[in-house]
Amino acid sequence: MSWVLLRGLTREARHWGDFAERLARTLPGSASAATRVLALDLPGNGVFHREASPATVGAMADFARAHLLARGLAPPYSLVAMSLGAMVAADWAHRYPQEIERLVLINTSMRPLGRASERLRPGNWLPLALVAARWSDAKYAERVIHRITCNRTTSMEQDIAAWTRIRQDAPVSLANAWHQLKAAAAFSTAAPLARPTLVLSSAADHLVHPRCSARLAQAWQAAHHEHPWAGHDLPHDDADWVCRRIAGWVDGG
Repeated sequence: MSWVLLRGLTREARHWGDFAERLARTLPGSASAATRVLALDLPGNGVFHREASPATVGAMADFARAHLLARGLAPPYSLVAMSLGAMVAADWAHRYPQEIERLVLINTSMRPLGRASERLRPGNWLPLALVAARWSDAKYAERVIHRITCNRTTSMEQDIAAWTRIRQDAPVSLANAWHQLKAAAAFSTAAPLARPTLVLSSAADHLVHPRCSARLAQAWQAAHHEHPWAGHDLPHDDADWVCRRIAGWVDGG
């Protein structure tokens, strides 16, 4: 069984940190060699940062499917995805349900289950506009992103230094960031998924209002757990909590 991790807007595999290893150790049956956890970059990010980001979430899902097959990883897959990545996962499961075993959707939003002011909270509009204006200033951008998305600050300076190196090593173009933002804003889905789905959200998410996840879980009759203090980047703020919730859900708890 392959567990595939999908990140959000302008983020890549390295932003998961050691989450893949933690999840692999926590999952039921993790001692089995058949269980693998891998992080996949979306087009325009990470190892694919030189490619153009597609204009739609559906095209991102098609890219991810094709890349896994090219690597010899056949479905079904279990997807753990956050923010924009969770929209990609939802589209994938809607159009190719036979390829998806399970979905874990973290701090995401989609029309019509969230208003524009909930999907991107207004307090972030100016800071993100300033980031766009200083896009080539990697350290400034990553400091603002950390402030907006993370509530655990004990390793803040180390995080910012690591994220700055990632940004300098595989820079996401401003054009690709804009394409990803437009694709996320346009993404819409209302039909419940045909696959088992777990929704995880953060009560103190300053980027996306947690109501978006609550409405999604209710509309799709999905299991839902809300973290009491973490920010938008829930796997960063409390990776062990996320892993325990996923493992307990898989194990039927």
